[in-house]
Amino acid sequence: MILAIDQGTTGSKAIVFDEHGRATGRAYGEFPQYFPRPGWVEHDANEIWETTRRVAHEALDAAGVSGKDLAAIGIANQRETVVAWEPLSGEPLHRALVWQDRRTAGRCAELREQGLEPLVRERTGLVLDPYFSGTKIEWLIAEGGVDPSAAFGTVDAWLVYKLTGRQATDYSNAARTLLFDVHRLSWDGELCELLGVQPESLPDPCPSAHVFGHTSEFGGRVPVAGVAGDQQAALYGQACQREGEGKNTYGTGSFVLQNAGGRAPTPPDGLLTTVAWGVGGRVDYALEASIFVTGAAVQWLRDGLGIVDAAAETEPLARSLRSNDGVYFVPALTGLGSPHWDPYARGTIVGLTRGSTRAHLARAALEAIAYQTVDAVRATERAAGRPLAELRADGGASVNGWLMEFQADVLGVPVVVPEVSETTALGAAFLAGVAVGEWTEDDVRSIWRERARYEPRMSEDERETLLEGWRRALERSRGWADGA
Repeated sequence: MILAIDQGTTGSKAIVFDEHGRATGRAYGEFPQYFPRPGWVEHDANEIWETTRRVAHEALDAAGVSGKDLAAIGIANQRETVVAWEPLSGEPLHRALVWQDRRTAGRCAELREQGLEPLVRERTGLVLDPYFSGTKIEWLIAEGGVDPSAAFGTVDAWLVYKLTGRQATDYSNAARTLLFDVHRLSWDGELCELLGVQPESLPDPCPSAHVFGHTSEFGGRVPVAGVAGDQQAALYGQACQREGEGKNTYGTGSFVLQNAGGRAPTPPDGLLTTVAWGVGGRVDYALEASIFVTGAAVQWLRDGLGIVDAAAETEPLARSLRSNDGVYFVPALTGLGSPHWDPYARGTIVGLTRGSTRAHLARAALEAIAYQTVDAVRATERAAGRPLAELRADGGASVNGWLMEFQADVLGVPVVVPEVSETTALGAAFLAGVAVGEWTEDDVRSIWRERARYEPRMSEDERETLLEGWRRALERSRGWADGA
């Protein structure tokens, strides 16, 4: 039995997997989101820990097992979110700055104007964007009142610390900080100095399939043996261990990743080069397109506008319309990610008339998820020099049949949904299981199974008409808050 912790942006999930990769117990809990100013997003690190701890116990209870029955624990986590804590007491020193937080957009612009982006791209594979952790840590020290000698880490490091007492992270999470040399697999002294970060305040970087320490939190002495950022974990959970294989995870944001093999490729325009994982002495890299707001747009329809009571309502609402009637929603609520990278873009709805209804907004939100994925996949195809044969899809929105059908239509290739839709948690479990010898990587590939396949049926003319409307709407969102 493997306990997988999937610590996400809006909540924490825990799933117990058996030796066949089947879920035998699960639990989920949300925690509060804090928005102290427009564009600022924060979490309480203690609330993350308490929610995660509670759902892990609940999942074990649901499976009828305890810590002594576990072979290992795996962790997947929201990436780029930064926690600062007192190294001895473990007390958080500031609310965590979430990956969606845009407060350092101006600082990133300054660094670009100083001509530093080529250095950052070469060392880290990333772009200078407030999405990543480095400028968040700099802000915590310079503006947030946190002592530079504090412990800083992404959420995986925080959970590893709470479970084992060790300050450690994995390569895939370290690669999201703007401070990590993805070629040498170590913290980069020059980049740390640039952002005023002491390398010794950062966690030890380790392979993803690796025993980070042991915990008695759930009874017994259980190894914490697998750690990966949520998108890399999902890539592993989709059994994309071979170069050229890729997936899209439909979560709060959406993330297209393609396995790039054992050498870090030069990051193409609009895309990121990142570490996929370290397993068994091997490090694989990935090309990534990061889309900031997809499922979060549906959450905004629910919580911000109140036009749906549950995300599931969007599917029948979308199906109730024969077309979008020219209504487009660009959900740039926290700027635009890949391949556009515009932190000053803002959410935009165009094409409204007196005849527009909540169904049009629901459909526009789902269509936007698919359009943004098309943009990301096309950029990845250009970088790889070959078309995508199929898109493996996972995450919460992959259960929305209308969305998956529409995605296949506007992408023009099949969309495949696996039997286990929670591939982020499954990937964390796989990494932990491989680290302790419960599974081999051949086992991982054999456990993955297809549940549904959606074939494209839309004509090329209709596809291009829809995408042209999307591109027009997208341009109207660009640079809206420039200089704010």
